[in-house]
Amino acid sequence: MRLSILGMILAGGEGTRLAPLTSKRAKPAVPFGGKYRIIDFVLSNFMNSGIHSLFVLTQFRSQSLSEHINNGWNISSLIRGQFVVPVPAQMQNDNKRWYDGTADAIWQNLHLVADFKPELLAVFGGDHIYKMDISQMARFHKEKEALATVAAIPVPIAEASEFGIIEVDEDWRIIGFQEKPQDPKPMPDNPDYCLASMGNYIFNSKWISKVLNEDAKNPDSSHDFGNDILPQAVETKKLFAYNFHDNTLAGKKHTTEPYWRDVGTLQAYY
Repeated sequence: MRLSILGMILAGGEGTRLAPLTSKRAKPAVPFGGKYRIIDFVLSNFMNSGIHSLFVLTQFRSQSLSEHINNGWNISSLIRGQFVVPVPAQMQNDNKRWYDGTADAIWQNLHLVADFKPELLAVFGGDHIYKMDISQMARFHKEKEALATVAAIPVPIAEASEFGIIEVDEDWRIIGFQEKPQDPKPMPDNPDYCLASMGNYIFNSKWISKVLNEDAKNPDSSHDFGNDILPQAVETKKLFAYNFHDNTLAGKKHTTEPYWRDVGTLQAYY
């Protein structure tokens, strides 16, 4: 059964740690591998996964990024229902503010979700280098009857302090989160590794719309998926982690360890 999925790509970060490459452009618009931009990786992943309805949420220094999307990914005029549309921050709120966090960015654009009426909402970052069949994660989400699924990648215990770590049980149900811990909880079947969040999520769209509306009214929230929305939803017992290493690609041996990098610093970019 084909799932109705709307993709929202978070591409509004300032990218200060990648300066001076981001002095005049958004981080996802930074050139990579010659003629490509960093954002091309996530856009290609969605397209090759059969998910063709995409909004790219922009904010800081977005001109170069918007031009790249409009010139290189303009499919909206060719096939009805298939589009890649940059959406600048429009201050869709009462106090006319910029995005306060990842969850707030989606909340300010819930009118787009309401118009599209998808079964699932895929919220992915726009600044990672990797290949992924997102449809496999969506099927995992449906099979688990999850409210939210977080893409996770196994990392050595010694590197856990660099990531947000996810605790799971034997069924890959999320039972807790740890932010850059010194003493992380290991994977159930591998004591030498733990699970790092990739910052990519799939949500039941009706559920996340309700949760975001509630979060927007909370003055004590930082309006962030990793810090507020997901930790508070652990008690539902319907949050799951999807193992990125289980993702298979056509023509690639399953024994090959998947490549994923968060291009957050000049050293990581190099």
